[in-house]
Amino acid sequence: MGLFDKLFGGGKKKASKETAETRGLHMPDLNIPVDEKFTIHFKKNGGKFLYCDSFSEIAETLDHIIIENQWQDQAFFSMDDRLEAKFSKQGLIFTKSPKKSTVFFTTCEQLIAQNGSILVCSNQLKEYKLHDLPENFIVFATTSQLVDSIGEGLKNIKRKYKNSIPANITTIKHFQSNIEDKDDFLSYGSSSKNLYLLLLEDL
Repeated sequence: MGLFDKLFGGGKKKASKETAETRGLHMPDLNIPVDEKFTIHFKKNGGKFLYCDSFSEIAETLDHIIIENQWQDQAFFSMDDRLEAKFSKQGLIFTKSPKKSTVFFTTCEQLIAQNGSILVCSNQLKEYKLHDLPENFIVFATTSQLVDSIGEGLKNIKRKYKNSIPANITTIKHFQSNIEDKDDFLSYGSSSKNLYLLLLEDL
């Protein structure tokens, strides 16, 4: 997808990005690629975006996040055994109790370019609400999970799970305390989170 080229490339891409960033909240989106649109809105929301083109780079980046935040001895709350197995060589301390953890480590369903949010459901959250979870989030996702709109993301969930559509579908969007969006019903009532997105190129 050439994501880094779009983000940090030459003058033409920079001009396009600046134009998109300066548009008002309710102005229609420019016709820009989904990955670039997501990155612009995600950063506006206050999220920390970390793009990697291999799993070894993901692992190295995760190590840097842990060191930077001094989380070496902190427990990571996880409800995904496959995620824990995938990162088993990182020496992370996992717990099944959010009250005993500093960081919520999770996957997601989709990345929504329309507003830079992260779509999750009961497969990631179980019965928990966002305000029940630790303040710090680390989300592991892939570029194939990028979609343009919330509607497209919901259709993909329906297609993926067919007759057993998961409950507790919501978006994580507020990544710093001074950002609010009362128009987004899927993120209504959610609390602000300090969020890192580890994005693996898989296309």
